Amino acid sequence: MAASAAGTVMGGATPAVTTRLALQARPATLARKPGQPPVAIAELAAASPAGVVRLKRGDRCEVSFQNDLAVPVAPVWYGLDGGAAADPLRGRAPAPSGRNETSIISIPNAGTLLADFRLFEDGLKLPARPLPIIVEETSRVAVDRDEILLIEEWRLQPDGTALPAGRDPKDATALFTLNGRTAFELSAAAGERLRLRFINGSQRSVLAIKLENHEVRVMAMDGQPAEPFAARNGALVLAPGARVDAFVDAANSGDFLLHDAKDARRIGSLAISGKLERAPLPRPQPLPSNDLPDQLDLKGALRVDVTLGAVEAGWTRPASFSASSPPSFRTKTGRTVVLALKNPAPVATVFHLHGHHFRLLDRLDDGWKPYWLDTLAIEHGQTQRIAFAATAPGRWLIESVATDWAAPRLVRWYGVE
Repeated sequence: MAASAAGTVMGGATPAVTTRLALQARPATLARKPGQPPVAIAELAAASPAGVVRLKRGDRCEVSFQNDLAVPVAPVWYGLDGGAAADPLRGRAPAPSGRNETSIISIPNAGTLLADFRLFEDGLKLPARPLPIIVEETSRVAVDRDEILLIEEWRLQPDGTALPAGRDPKDATALFTLNGRTAFELSAAAGERLRLRFINGSQRSVLAIKLENHEVRVMAMDGQPAEPFAARNGALVLAPGARVDAFVDAANSGDFLLHDAKDARRIGSLAISGKLERAPLPRPQPLPSNDLPDQLDLKGALRVDVTLGAVEAGWTRPASFSASSPPSFRTKTGRTVVLALKNPAPVATVFHLHGHHFRLLDRLDDGWKPYWLDTLAIEHGQTQRIAFAATAPGRWLIESVATDWAAPRLVRWYGVE
């Protein structure tokens, strides 16, 4: 969901602001290998003494946003369901350069969120680093450490400058970083239970990441609790913008290995030192629910075919988006919606749904996977079916972008009435 305007609260008096968050769009640099000069980039940053933004489920957050970039932008929040009256493309215009604007955002669900400028990439002259946001559960989760692992992909041109997504990469080379470093090390004591929040902060690439010598237990996907399950071979596959929370019981030192469908590379490591003197921890219980529905009414659902990226179907670049354009579909509040997402592109295409999370349906359309998503990569020539309960009234965006650095990001909208 994209949110930069005032949040709405259903029924009763508007609650007071419970927390404040200062965000800034600003120039920054990307560190490369020792001996190499840093690279100019942009970033969305937060004024946080701990360096990590932590909110709580149920917060009503006053967000102050300062734009110190040369072009108009606004933070776009991925992972929140409902709770906002408008987003930057349909509500007020993005903040002009040099402007400071304040908004109110309600935080209805716990989980791992991501805020960035990807809807405004056409106007950016530099690639931008996103901002991970942690929304904590209202009850304590039994882990010893809670760590963000932000994976990013950069394209560096021969002159050393970084190329924004949506441009022809030509002779540019790919550089991957973990938490902003080309060689990242995470330290832990043997026996610690780690909550690792993996985020694919890249703009175009589906990535697989694996932690050697450990069982990686998936606990949440795209900010919503899942029925816990072990990742196959300890590897996680993440579409651009996707997030996976995993529990790992630290045992042995091991590498974080990244695969981009072409090459595998070491991107970081887990270093073990010392040992916790305690009994082995029991298998983790599911994370607290965010109160998404247990069941979806597939029989009474509105069914819509959506061809991703087809200009004739109404897709357009964000810079050309008009709120008066026809919607992809409209539905009544509370109805289940089933979307058949068809990818005609020659490469995988990534779909993102704003405003709601969805279930990935089984092939026979008789059930769904035991997790919720807001982002999905669909292979060339495939059709995937998803379902969601349209509980958030308003007009919401959908996004489509092919997994090609030069591919344009495209948007449409849908209405819940």
